Amino acid sequence: MTIVPRPRAPFHIPTPPFAGRRWPSRFYPGDLAQARWVRADLAADLSRLEGLCPQVADDAVLCVGEMFANACAHSRSGEPGGRVMRTLFQPAVDTVRLCLVDGGTRTDAPALARVPAERTCAEWDLAESGRGLLIIQALALDWGSESATDSPFCAGRGTAVWADFALTSVCAPAGSPEEAR
Repeated sequence: MTIVPRPRAPFHIPTPPFAGRRWPSRFYPGDLAQARWVRADLAADLSRLEGLCPQVADDAVLCVGEMFANACAHSRSGEPGGRVMRTLFQPAVDTVRLCLVDGGTRTDAPALARVPAERTCAEWDLAESGRGLLIIQALALDWGSESATDSPFCAGRGTAVWADFALTSVCAPAGSPEEAR
């Protein structure tokens, strides 16, 4: 006899989006092995938004994984005892902003996240890193980074990388230009 588990009903009821909505900040050890939990927690938090297009949620989950990997690789968050803070809020009723704050810059890494623009096509073909920010740039409405000088989490030494996503209950039809972004 085969036993097939039944999917669990969510423990929450999705609510309509509203400007100013904030989810609790989440903290993670700066270890790449935690990326799975970072993505799963974001997916769970986004599931609390009523009518959110699943593609937008998937895009945000992909981007948070890239942001987390960058924080672990390029900041003090990736050092022993390092941490990363994730925030999620709605600056407007039709936008959700995802933000990761790292534990501070290292001397061997740039202070702010940026796409490596100085690479040639041949260098991009051989590069083993540097595509994560391109993914974020392609999937988010807007993104950026700034010094987290007012964050007690990182004693004002960290970098906040953020990305905005459009809240839409209507997904782009297959083959449309919006889908190909």
